[in-house]
Amino acid sequence: MSSFFNTLLSWCERQIMRCPWTLLLLSLLLCGATLPYTLKNLEINTNTAEMLSPDLPFQKNQARLNQAFPQDADTIIFVVDAATPEETSQAAGKLAEQLGNAKDRFGSVYIPTDNAFFKQQALLYLDQNDLDKLAKKLTDAQPFIGHLAQNYHLEGLFGIIGQALNRHDDSLPMNLNPILIAIDDTLKNQLNGQAHYLSWQNILAENKPNTDDYKDAGAQTKFNRTIVIAKPKMHFDEMLPADVALSAAREISRAIMAENPSLSIRITGETALEHEELESVSKGAAFAGLLSLILVCVIQWMALRSIKLLIATSIALVMGLIFTAGFAAISVGHLNVISIAFACLYIGLGVDYAIHICLHYREGRAEGLPNSEAILVSIRDVGSSLLLCALSTAIGFLAFIPTDYAGVSELGIISGGGIFIGLIISLTVLPALFCILPVNHVKPIRSPLISAFIIDFPFRFATGIKVVSILLGIGACFVLTHLTFDNNPINLRDPNSESVSTIKELLKSKTESPFALTALANNLEAADNITTQLEQQPSVHEVITLASFVAKDQGEKLDTIEDLNLMLGGQLENFDDTLDSTNQQAALIKFNEALKRAIIEKSPDVPQQTLEQLHQRIEAFMKQTDATQTPTAGYIQLEKNILGLLPFTLERLRTSLTAMPFGLDDLPKYISSHWVSAAGLYRVLITPEKDQNNPENLKEFATQVQTINNTISGLPIINQAGGDAVVKAFIQAFSGAFIAIVVLLLLMYRSVRKTLLVVMPLLLAALLTGATNVLLDNPFNFANIIALPLLLGIGIDSSILIMHRHHSIGEDENLLQSSTTRGIIFSSVTTLCSFSSLAFTAHQGMASMGLLLAIGLTFTVMCSLIVLPAFSGKSI
Repeated sequence: MSSFFNTLLSWCERQIMRCPWTLLLLSLLLCGATLPYTLKNLEINTNTAEMLSPDLPFQKNQARLNQAFPQDADTIIFVVDAATPEETSQAAGKLAEQLGNAKDRFGSVYIPTDNAFFKQQALLYLDQNDLDKLAKKLTDAQPFIGHLAQNYHLEGLFGIIGQALNRHDDSLPMNLNPILIAIDDTLKNQLNGQAHYLSWQNILAENKPNTDDYKDAGAQTKFNRTIVIAKPKMHFDEMLPADVALSAAREISRAIMAENPSLSIRITGETALEHEELESVSKGAAFAGLLSLILVCVIQWMALRSIKLLIATSIALVMGLIFTAGFAAISVGHLNVISIAFACLYIGLGVDYAIHICLHYREGRAEGLPNSEAILVSIRDVGSSLLLCALSTAIGFLAFIPTDYAGVSELGIISGGGIFIGLIISLTVLPALFCILPVNHVKPIRSPLISAFIIDFPFRFATGIKVVSILLGIGACFVLTHLTFDNNPINLRDPNSESVSTIKELLKSKTESPFALTALANNLEAADNITTQLEQQPSVHEVITLASFVAKDQGEKLDTIEDLNLMLGGQLENFDDTLDSTNQQAALIKFNEALKRAIIEKSPDVPQQTLEQLHQRIEAFMKQTDATQTPTAGYIQLEKNILGLLPFTLERLRTSLTAMPFGLDDLPKYISSHWVSAAGLYRVLITPEKDQNNPENLKEFATQVQTINNTISGLPIINQAGGDAVVKAFIQAFSGAFIAIVVLLLLMYRSVRKTLLVVMPLLLAALLTGATNVLLDNPFNFANIIALPLLLGIGIDSSILIMHRHHSIGEDENLLQSSTTRGIIFSSVTTLCSFSSLAFTAHQGMASMGLLLAIGLTFTVMCSLIVLPAFSGKSI
């Protein structure tokens, strides 16, 4: 077969050499027609949900969930933080309103914990004990609330506090210590030039009802947090499908944050994560591409030592990329976030064929052969080997087609076709270019850096190399027992990006984790049954259904709320939220005098430390403010900082005092639509008990929940099952490809020994690559596993070419000084430069892929050039 192919190829090369201009002209015309066709018809599909087969069980479950509740699929999460619950709620409400107004950017926007219904019924969701405590606190504060309703200014506040401090009866109507500490904190922040509003919700209502709060472990500061969820309008025909929506969201967020320096709005969620990942990949690819382009040109120059050969190789490479892209447009019709890597793969593999032919052609010219004879000899020497390389490499890619990993399956189709396109161009266009741009007056390349010891090393120490190779292979097998697959895609992304750092923070939460799971039930009774079973699982924190939003024990609570409304309702309704014009400086001086009297009289109702500290703070504030050019502005700002949030708090309190009894049917549509689908399916939300940043917790949560109901869906299950599907796909593909390659080699060589000599170094390189990744803690993941087809292709190509050259080498030649060895080294170094630069990008997935490629290519070349010759001996 090899002889027939060489004969046929020699005949074709003679025809090409007779009319090289005709071939080049036709090739350029075909390129010119392919390029516009590709630009018009080759689309980009960045929907990562389509990377795996839709027929997989977890994909069907997720599709069913998305169909039932489309408004909750592909959303963006906004995390709003502020120093007070009032500022958090105000900012979240403003953000939701402005996002909702951008109807061309967002389909829907809502705040899960804050809407008109929850504001009215908020007190009914409290436990009776908490409600009773709150009622007593508000009852005690009634004189203050009533006074402030009629005297909404700094003088009114300080006046009633001073009056309460100087009372001489046994007890005060309310505990003044919290409000005095809050005023002191406000003064301290203003002295330090920081805007800090006093939270009346924390003082009057004990932070109830309120958004969830949490404590920053690093700063030991208490913040308040509200989640806003928006569904962007996606454009999957663009590289960044959420770019338009996210750009608008960031602009709106920046404008809102500019109004309050203490406010923080962070963006995360699966859509934002994928967007930032694509941005990171694009930036990383641009950096890596520029760096690798420079390195590749330098390496090719070092290998070829000829401007003409460098130009010819570049022309062949560009034409191959255009034709491969055209083939992708015809065969698949689009590129996904994985198959878009075909260009890098083509550069890594397609240029190999061109380098080998160029080096053999140059070798012939250096030996004095005529140009036409050098062309024929170069094709004859490597033609059959390159065909075998292309077949075996294509098998490695095409083996992914029948797997469930659709993203790599499409990559396999495109790259498999690109391999043969690269071979055809190398065997047709390159010889035509050699005819037009012949290389003249070249000398044999002899590197002075390579000593005779290195050249003879594989043969001189063959026995030792064999023993070491076997021992390394056995040791690698033991290390590989610790090989892992990281199925959390968050770990692939830039850890310093806003979306990643924010979602990792949310994953610690028991109530707001984006890694909550969802079950679907046909009716509320079935949902309750699922709830009962799931609540018993140790990995489950809470199970929420539509019934969870119906407050319990409403009768007794409504009685308490009605009493509060009778006491406070009239005062709250008459509250005037416009600050009256008063002398703030005089009010502060008068209040300071009241503090002095309370200190002297040693008031038993407020700690002396609080009184003395507040007195000293007021003295320092007045001294600093009076020394400024506009002291009045400082006192006005103090009044705003202390009383600015009071109207909002009292309005929320007034609204909550209008609570009414309600049942399941009374829940408004904007709440029930997230829990009951249009088709009547009931949603069951399961939140995790443990930190989901820990992969063991994540796996435990997904596994335990699925034992109750295997139709439950959510990101933990998708990531876990997706990782299993990817691993299964690669095992299937590589085992199938390996068997097919072995059969092909047996048919071509008709020798078991030769086949083993080609395959065994590749297996050793694979074992060493995997073991090194374990030792370097660089586990396989959704990104770097894509590098395996490339390593398979390069590894098998190198072994085949070494095998062929070793078989045909003359007695006076050394294998490691041949153009074949030089071609293997420089083609591998070219590929290494193309991809190892990825290891320095911020995107962790790309970085891990670059590291894996660097390791794999190094071992592949070492095994091909050292282990294979050592096992083969001097003759085969």
